[in-house]
Amino acid sequence: MEMLSKEKAIAGNRDAWNDSARHHKDNPDWQVLLEAVTQRDFCCIDDTLRGVLEQVGVEAKDVVQLGCNNGRESISLFALGARSVVGVDQSAAFLDQARELASHSPHAPEFIEADIHHLPSELHQRFDVALITIGVLNWMPDIGEFFRHVAHTLKPGGALVVYETHPFLEMFDPEVADPFRPVTSYFRREPFVQDQPIVYEGKVEQQAATSYWFVHTLGEIFTGAIEAGLQISHFKEYPHSNREEIYDQYQQREAQLPLCFTWVGVKR
Repeated sequence: MEMLSKEKAIAGNRDAWNDSARHHKDNPDWQVLLEAVTQRDFCCIDDTLRGVLEQVGVEAKDVVQLGCNNGRESISLFALGARSVVGVDQSAAFLDQARELASHSPHAPEFIEADIHHLPSELHQRFDVALITIGVLNWMPDIGEFFRHVAHTLKPGGALVVYETHPFLEMFDPEVADPFRPVTSYFRREPFVQDQPIVYEGKVEQQAATSYWFVHTLGEIFTGAIEAGLQISHFKEYPHSNREEIYDQYQQREAQLPLCFTWVGVKR
């Protein structure tokens, strides 16, 4: 079997997201979103993340969202008082959607197509706050290298805010007969591989570019961040899910799994 290089995984994930973009737009929710972003106070950020961002402080700050997808969260940051917002993603197709949303918004975010591992120099040490939300970390084959590039975007004293799915959840498959039985190791090394479009609900039975979803333990995540010069100032786990609806079945259980987390790293 051919060894999977980091470069192949990153390129494959970019192509897979480009292949998937039209499926996200061919949805009644898209028209609702186009209307919603016309409001100056539009905000799709949930209370959990909003609380952390308000604690860190984004008012009158320069903010970058890394892995911004269609830009709806980037636009939402203006409702929290951000002075400027830049969204970065390597999917040109999703950035087309982001720019379409921005064209309907009273705000003016900037969207940049770039692989986080090859960011343009004008993004280095430019931002007070960097934001990463659900579904970014697991697309990265080398989490330590990823955080080194993330840290480059921050000014000294700037803060990285992360709101992600908990790696414990990767041990379970919500679609099997017994979704509460672990089916893979927490310490899994090989990525999950998919050849269908990436959608948030259900499946699309079509061929798409191969995507690679990597599992990173909490230890790997925090070690990577610390070695990148980020000092962890906040970490909290939650019993609610912030990913696809099918994972809601893991909520409100007597023996409750941690389903997501927030953490903040400050650039030293």
